[in-house]
Order: sequence, then C-alpha cells, then structure tokens
Amino acid sequence: MNGAASGCPLNNLIPEWNDLAFKGNWHEALMRLLRTNNFPEFTGRVCPAPCEGSCVRALDDSPVAIKSIESAIADRGFEQGWIVPRMPRLRTDKQVAVIGSGPAGLSCAAELNQAGHYVTVFERADRPGGLLMYGIPNMKLDKTLVQRRIDLMAAEGIQFVTNTEVGRDYPTKQLLTTFDAVVLCGGATKPRDLRIENRNLSGIHFAMEFLRLNTKSLLDSNHNDGKYISANNKDVIVIGGGDTGADCVATALRHGCRSLVQFEILSQPPATRAADNPWPQWPRIHRTEYAHQEALAAFGQDPREYGITTQRFIGDGYNNVVAIQSQHVRCAKGNATLEAIPDTERTWPAQLVLLAMGFLGPEKEGLLAQLRVRLSDRGTVHVDDNQMTSIPGIFAAGDMERGQSLVVWAIADGRKVARAVDRYLALNQSLRDTPSPFQLEASAVSYAHASATS
Repeated sequence: MNGAASGCPLNNLIPEWNDLAFKGNWHEALMRLLRTNNFPEFTGRVCPAPCEGSCVRALDDSPVAIKSIESAIADRGFEQGWIVPRMPRLRTDKQVAVIGSGPAGLSCAAELNQAGHYVTVFERADRPGGLLMYGIPNMKLDKTLVQRRIDLMAAEGIQFVTNTEVGRDYPTKQLLTTFDAVVLCGGATKPRDLRIENRNLSGIHFAMEFLRLNTKSLLDSNHNDGKYISANNKDVIVIGGGDTGADCVATALRHGCRSLVQFEILSQPPATRAADNPWPQWPRIHRTEYAHQEALAAFGQDPREYGITTQRFIGDGYNNVVAIQSQHVRCAKGNATLEAIPDTERTWPAQLVLLAMGFLGPEKEGLLAQLRVRLSDRGTVHVDDNQMTSIPGIFAAGDMERGQSLVVWAIADGRKVARAVDRYLALNQSLRDTPSPFQLEASAVSYAHASATS
C-alpha cells in the first residue's frame, strides 16, 4: 500500500500455525512454521513483528501475540527433539562459498546445503553468527541459541571458516577458482558518522564497536578480561533512536552507568496511527522498548529526548569527551527539512558517547574493491532479477544488497538468493548430473525430524 511495508517478509503461514498451536498440535504447527522460516527461534525473539501490525485484530484492538507464539513453537520443537540435524537426500558436486554468517548468510547456506551442494561459510569474526552473535546483546538473544543453530548446521554438513576475512586472509583469486558460485552476505556494516566539532575526542564510539566488544568479552571471560568499552559510573549519551540505540541503552544500564540519555532527531511519534499510516501498514507509533522500560525503572524517567540534534562535542583539554552541546529542532517545509529552534541550546555531561545513527551500506574496501562488482546508487551491491551481481556466478543478498534492514528480511533474502544460486548451478550442470532437489520440489526445506509424530 503506497509502497509501505506490511505483513511478514517471509510469508509465514501465521493463521495456520496459530490455529494448530491453539489446538495443541505443536508438531504440525512447527512443520508449518519451518516451511517458510529457517530460524524461528531468532525471529521469535528479535523481530519487531511487522506481522502484528497487519493483524486484523489490530484494527480495533491489540493484535494477536504472533511473535510470542512463534517463539513458543520453536522452543517446543527443540525441547521435544523435533529439530535435529537433517542431512541432504543427495549431494551434487557443486561448491558454494557464502561470505558472511549473519541471518542472510545462514539462511542461504541452510537452503543450499539441503539442495545438496557443498557449502562453506566464511566469517571474519572468531564465532559464526554475524549480527546474531555480536550485533544483538545477549539479554535480547541468548548466544547459546545462536551456537545451537550453528552446531546443527555444521552437523548437516555446512563448513564454517572463522577468523577469515576473504580478500585479506583468503585470496580472492582462490575464492573464484575454488567455488562454483559465491554469495556475498557481508551486511551493511559501514556506520553513519557524525562529523561535528571535536569528533576525534576519546570516549566517542560507534554503537556496533560498543556492542561487539561487550558480547565478545562476556562470552570469552564474563567480562573478567576487561576487553570492552565500559559504561560503569559514566554519563552516557546514545545518539540515534533505533533498535541499535536501544540495545546500547540496555547494555549501558547493565554496566552500571551513572546517567543515560538517548537522542532522537525526529519528533516523538503519535500514540496511535496517523491518517497517512493506515492498516495494514507497519504502524509508525510511539513504542517503549525493553531498554526504555529498564531505564525508566532505574532512573525514574524515559531516557529518550526527541527533536534534538548534537551541535558539538566538548573536551576536557586532555582529548577526553566530557559533554555534548545540543539544540532542539522541528520539522519545516512540509516535514521535508529540520530547522533549529532558537534558544534551546543545552549542555549535557557525557564521558561516553555512542553513535547509533544507522549504516551507509557495505564496506567498499577489501573484497568488494577486489571483485569490482557494480554498486547501486545507494552504495549497496547491485544485483539483477536473479540476485546475481555484475560478475557471473557471484550473488549478493541481505543488507549488503538491500541496505540496513530487519533480521526477518535478511532471512527472506537468504532464501531467495539460495533459489537463484541453485537454478544457476543447475543450468551449468552437465546433462548427466542429477537435478537439484530445488528443481524437483518447490516447497521450502523443513528442519524438523522427518519421522517425528505429532
């Protein structure tokens, strides 16, 4: 509707598995859920649930708690032993490299492996999982759940190669000569910077640096190694009002920060849908996330400041940030621009500033520069209708191609590119090769134990 997003990007069979769960038929509910979603244990926890915004009950009441039901079905599946390693029915002789092990890379790898191809997933971090492992805090997505899924995929035959940045640790030429197809799923990891006065002061960090180091130190040593950016006893300001900013708020609270403020440049959204935001579009309304509830409990007030922009950072004379100067802004010229409101300047104490203003697309250096793939006008990797880049046999999916988006979109994109890669490999097979299961069977792969009963 008017180009606005609505409903589930995965086209989950929500009414079907809702009804089956209601009737206590959990196994069959799991079967329906896994037909469209490789990782419901993730989406049931971290997805903002655009499906609930399009639920018919949302027209005049609260929507069905679809996300919670999804999580319950997935958890029941693991508890009952219905979700176990499932080996491909046959193997082709094709080798596929997936670069990046975030949700797009993992769903692509899972689908291609079930199609019978040999899949190698390259990850430059020390653990697979991409943003699922290091971009989302542990309290929001327990890393034992991520590792459980990685272990299951490895048992199914997928090879994970960590601590390896393709183009630096693994030569690009070797990549192109070893694999029959390559899928770029490296994400949109280039952060948006804030180039204002005194940006070079110590104590100003990108949000993902803060979150990644926190989780790695937590997993490595329960923070005993001290190899993370601590917010303990500091005045913290988070610049940016999205999910990443909220995760920074929650993490800083757990460190024991002294004070906490989150800047949002836009005005506070309305409590209910505006006239130009009708159902079934995603409702652009004011929400209080888990992090804001926790901050309210800790400090007695919501940490968010709306309609505010940062003018400059202030140092202590020794290259450390100690404060921020801000000014309130408002929409002008039909909401097309923002204008400063006179006499609203304010100075805020801050020994730790976290920049959570979104991402500008994939990193252009390294692998993309070496491959010389065509980029879109938005700075993402350009693909054709078959998800192929400007270089035959090289595909792209997820945030690297779409731009910054949701986990659920990344999973959907990974499944989509897997089908495209499989078709490409089938067309390049000799006549004596066995057709791929994707060509024989249109339905999506189910990860449930085939012999399990409801």
